[in-house]
Amino acid sequence: ARLIFHVPSRGMMGFRHSIINATRGDAVVNSIFSHYEKINPKDFADLKKGKLVSMDSGKTTGYALMPLEERGQLFISVGEEVYEGMVVGQNSKSGDLDVNPCKLKKLTNMRSSGAEEKVLLTPPRKMTVEESIAYMDEDEVLEVTPKHIRLRKRILDTNVRIRHAKSNRGN
Repeated sequence: ARLIFHVPSRGMMGFRHSIINATRGDAVVNSIFSHYEKINPKDFADLKKGKLVSMDSGKTTGYALMPLEERGQLFISVGEEVYEGMVVGQNSKSGDLDVNPCKLKKLTNMRSSGAEEKVLLTPPRKMTVEESIAYMDEDEVLEVTPKHIRLRKRILDTNVRIRHAKSNRGN
């Protein structure tokens, strides 16, 4: 079957990778420039999901990541260095959620039956540069280093970011 669509370039970003994964490599995606046209940003508003944003810096722990996995899909694994403002996962609901992936388990002298629970996490979702560019919002930037591809908020400090969002809502 052959399908022909007129789609803005912005809508095609990340689509090629998604369709090839969905069809297990059987699809062929071809794109040709058609024309310039003004777009409505509201057309893409529902496509974006919320992000899980780190509100602390340090190494991630399995104890902290286990409950975060229930809230969405993680981009990081246990023992990775994160910093405040870094996007660590995709929220299952719309809107960003500030989380602490570095939380340590409280140490006590008392023994308990559930103290040595084994942490089983699903493997994190690793994105390419193209996927990351398609996934990011206007308030985010992409860091590309030889070892890592990281997505982070433009404003790293959690409190400043919340204040900035509130002031923009009023305008």
